[in-house]
Amino acid sequence: MRWIGVCDGNMQEGSFRCDANVSVRRAGAEALGTRCEIKNLNSFRFLEQAIEYEARRQIGVLEDGGRIEQETRLYDPEAGETRAMRSKEDAPDYRYFPDPDLLPLVVLEADIERVRAGLPELPEAMRARFERDYRLPPKDARLLTASREVAVYFEEVARGVADTRIAANWINGELTAKLNDVGIDITASRVTPARLIEVLKPLIEGRIGRQTARDLFHGAWDHTITPGSGEISLRGEVPSNSIEAMIREHDLEQISDSKAIEKLVDDVLAANPKTVAEFRSGKEKALNALVGQVMKASRGKADPARVNELLRLRLAG
Repeated sequence: MRWIGVCDGNMQEGSFRCDANVSVRRAGAEALGTRCEIKNLNSFRFLEQAIEYEARRQIGVLEDGGRIEQETRLYDPEAGETRAMRSKEDAPDYRYFPDPDLLPLVVLEADIERVRAGLPELPEAMRARFERDYRLPPKDARLLTASREVAVYFEEVARGVADTRIAANWINGELTAKLNDVGIDITASRVTPARLIEVLKPLIEGRIGRQTARDLFHGAWDHTITPGSGEISLRGEVPSNSIEAMIREHDLEQISDSKAIEKLVDDVLAANPKTVAEFRSGKEKALNALVGQVMKASRGKADPARVNELLRLRLAG
């Protein structure tokens, strides 16, 4: 309903309501139980609570030897219970009759096809396309198509990066977490698709590490970037190449020179003999401390996987 713009689906404001028909029967019984209809539920949480309460209520009535009356009930969320409203529930009881002021409405097949042709790509079809064209796992595709706005955002980013799975991971991870923290939806994101592309491109190319990418992402969100010790303000007019400018001006590119990384590793090992001894005595966690020291010495620019590999080689010698 939300995807095709029929309504905003805001149940709390009455844009969308639902009823629940509940009946129970004894295990093995073939005949259906007598139903009760719970009217005008305005949240999925209340829908669940109302169904659970009503099922328990009906079971209790039957187990006490009573009978279920077919009726309309309401749910009181404060009391956590359903209450009877009215009992006549068959069509004759409502005394239905044609309204003479309402003329018959004929919907032609051509009208249906015209409307169908104007519909946007629906979630299920888009989910399948994301899995096929972007090679996304089903879980990622499902999250990205949970709302049309998120799907549109993802496709904009996907068109600008070489690895769409990394784009999906960042939107489902870093970006969603930030949106949830501040309580806004993706249409109000302070990091636009274009800005996220700027952050992800150097990460995918291997020019910056994940932590640097995270710092740049949060800096772009807050309109300040703080690499190392200096703060760079991005307030006001932000040039389109600002992320690349920050990477160049503050030397944020990942260290790719193996010899430079080897020297950092050797310096850290020499400066931490106690931690080295702990690792060699079987304390695996000591390696994490050494990796952290090397990453600190490189200002987060060394490749953690390469650092880990070199440390293990040196410590094995």
